[in-house]
Amino acid sequence: MTKRTFDDFDSFANDYREIHNRNISLSGADSFYFAEMKVKLLQPFENNVSNTILDVGCGDGATQFFMQQYFPAWSIKGIDVSEESIRRARQKNIASAVFEMYDGINIPADESTVDIVFVAGVLHHVNFDLHLNIAREIKRVLKPGGRLYLFEHNPNNPLTKYLVNTCVFDKDARLLKSNYTTRLLKAAAFTVSKKRFIIFFPRKGLLSKLIFLEKYLQWLPLGGQYFIQAFK
Repeated sequence: MTKRTFDDFDSFANDYREIHNRNISLSGADSFYFAEMKVKLLQPFENNVSNTILDVGCGDGATQFFMQQYFPAWSIKGIDVSEESIRRARQKNIASAVFEMYDGINIPADESTVDIVFVAGVLHHVNFDLHLNIAREIKRVLKPGGRLYLFEHNPNNPLTKYLVNTCVFDKDARLLKSNYTTRLLKAAAFTVSKKRFIIFFPRKGLLSKLIFLEKYLQWLPLGGQYFIQAFK
């Protein structure tokens, strides 16, 4: 791996969606589809009540756009190390969300002030020796009983590995196996409640007719991504 702390997204911020959509075209859906899907996956676990949400690595704010739609009572804060991504997020003028730069080390929030932390596709862009610090910082800002939802690419899925290896802004990425991520959260004193694998079939074409089976396959470690729910 090249010597870096966080992958640089400033140089891709203006064209991020175009580049990403082109890269994942084999999936049969665009990046907005998958951003919305992740928010919808929270619905069985979370209600539309006055929660304080922190999105660590919020990028250009697409996820917050969908959070506002599905959970309009939430108060959302997105943070990112990319100045250009934060600028793009602010341009979306999402009423329930604020966006802030941060250094990637110290989360700009007081201890025990956040109900839910959302982290999607972030840790594979960060040096492994910083993962535990990030997990501990997330736990610090969560309220007692607060929830973490963490999404990552699954290196056991061959299509995922191909898409990552051919994506210009993933050139330095190192994918995290789900067992590693589970151990990481436990090392930070989280209680891991659920681990589920998602995205088994393309969203268009003949195989898309099998999407209904995905809810029965969440135990199978071959999905394109996985998510973990953990509690403070």
